[in-house]
Amino acid sequence: MKRKARGAGEQADGTENWYTGPAWRDRDGKAARRRKRIRTGVAAVIVAAGVVTFAVNPGDIRSKLSGVVGGDTVAEPLPAETAAPGAAPDGEAFPATPTLKEPFAGSPAVRYADGVAGIVPPAAKAVGRLSKDEVAAVLRQAKELLVDANLNPRTLRGERSAAALDLLDPLQPGTRQDLEAWLAEPGREHDPLRLFTRFDPHEVRPAGDVVKTRGRMTFEEGQDGALAVHADYTFVYPVVRAAQGASEVTRTVVRRVVDFEVNDPERFQATPGKLALARFDSDFGNTACEVYDGFLHPQFPDSRSGPMTSGPTVDPYDRSKELSGDKSTGCGTVSRI
Repeated sequence: MKRKARGAGEQADGTENWYTGPAWRDRDGKAARRRKRIRTGVAAVIVAAGVVTFAVNPGDIRSKLSGVVGGDTVAEPLPAETAAPGAAPDGEAFPATPTLKEPFAGSPAVRYADGVAGIVPPAAKAVGRLSKDEVAAVLRQAKELLVDANLNPRTLRGERSAAALDLLDPLQPGTRQDLEAWLAEPGREHDPLRLFTRFDPHEVRPAGDVVKTRGRMTFEEGQDGALAVHADYTFVYPVVRAAQGASEVTRTVVRRVVDFEVNDPERFQATPGKLALARFDSDFGNTACEVYDGFLHPQFPDSRSGPMTSGPTVDPYDRSKELSGDKSTGCGTVSRI
């Protein structure tokens, strides 16, 4: 499916229409662990066309409700996530339309933390050969990589993620070198979106300076005495078209699960102070399908892609489910954005 050309957008009609599509894309990339017995994996990409649906708010009743953005009060921030939630967050009976003033209106993300504040490493403790302070340093590095790959404005507008790349172990085969190549020449089988969040600055620009973040980080002693760090975060990006004067807001939701390892350099080929990638999986809510240029392409209500080809309806805000890596179900439609 070829991507349609897009012109300048204007704010949706009043506050009555809410866009809940069109597409959810699931990507998977699994890096080899840096051990003497090297385990390699093939990264798979699943894409699909999507649909656009709308919900009506008769009489703008939501403006009379309290406890929601656009009503009488502002929603309270969520407490920090310490474990996987038991279910997806409740939806609003009359979801609000996002605007430049309130780009997260009508979304569970309105209660998420702002940007870097949403990535809070757990309290460190000694693990195996590593002291408490050494573990704390690794957790900081993991946060730095996530921040540079998903929140740095330069990365978001498509520039090279230098800080994130520099944190990766150059001795881990097929990882940093591959990522560098993917950034230089994106394609279906070498897509930098597997680890980095990137938008085409000629197509869209941020709707404000806030990205909402929700998730958690854990750590434990892994195989062969390695320190294993598990990160699971959802990032919500509000955008408008890049055209001057554009004001219609939509959002793209990215969930990333990244597993890091720090191996003993006296036992394995590893660079002290660098991170190895053991796994990186991603879900994308609201991006064009069959486009492999290294950018996410948020869809707006008037850029309908056609009927969904395969896959289920997915709630991109549902953090209760693991990213299984099962690509057999194809790709479906997001239930909300």
